[in-house]
Amino acid sequence: MATINPTFVRVANAQQATWAALANGDDGNPLEVQDDNDHCVQFIGTFGAGGTIVWQGSNNGTNWETLTDAQGLAISKTAAALEQVVEAPRYVRPNVTGGDGTTAITCILIARRSRTLIHG
Repeated sequence: MATINPTFVRVANAQQATWAALANGDDGNPLEVQDDNDHCVQFIGTFGAGGTIVWQGSNNGTNWETLTDAQGLAISKTAAALEQVVEAPRYVRPNVTGGDGTTAITCILIARRSRTLIHG
């Protein structure tokens, strides 16, 4: 069990964070993203037997809840997936809650800031 730090890439008006090779019991070092209100998360890699990754959010950095997709379903995956995230909490992180010795899941988050247009 480890807390994995993300790497970052700037993409136009968005930021990409990648947590690589998450194993069973690993979580991602949380990101504070309250200024970014458009989140899309992707999970790829080897899930192994029983491999499950959950996308979580928190407003206090202590109590974590599973976030939901645009259909209102929990973002808890056992295979590769790409999901739009409904909630916009202060902090987000991936958490691998199952798997075996082969589990190595990469989580990629794109977080966009909305631009306010003022007509005058």
